[in-house]
Amino acid sequence: MQRVLVIGPCGSGKSTLARELAPRMGLPLVHMDQLGWQAGWIETEKAELHARLADAVSQDEWLIEGNYGSTLAPRLERADMVIYLDFPIRLCLWRLVKRIITNRGQSRPDMPEGCPERFDPAFFWYVMNWNTGPRVRTEAMLAGYKGTLIRLANPRELAEWRKANNLG
Repeated sequence: MQRVLVIGPCGSGKSTLARELAPRMGLPLVHMDQLGWQAGWIETEKAELHARLADAVSQDEWLIEGNYGSTLAPRLERADMVIYLDFPIRLCLWRLVKRIITNRGQSRPDMPEGCPERFDPAFFWYVMNWNTGPRVRTEAMLAGYKGTLIRLANPRELAEWRKANNLG
């Protein structure tokens, strides 16, 4: 596999998995949050985001993690494999709370510098409503995907998949 996507609800562990898989697979890692945000939690302009993504996707090899539904189509067009962490939202929300507490005031490795972890009620609401909005749109886009789709429903399935594929 030369072009791999890791997607799923926020808090599912996309960034963590991607940071572990990219070096094992020998692929350069692209975090969508690093493309989509600038210091101070300033959103990248849509045209610039799409240009940054087009540059990344045009490469022969990559592992891109993150959802950003409006940018999923061009990534799916070139991806050989999609790893979909289709985890329960309750688990994702719990992981978000842990992440906020653990990283509060610090920028995570998958974020640009100057974007310290914080509690954002609108973001939490977005995740709470994943199954009725973003999930529906993601599923619709995946319906036409022609590459390898690995759908993992929980951390146990992820661990079993990694073990079966000698990925940790």
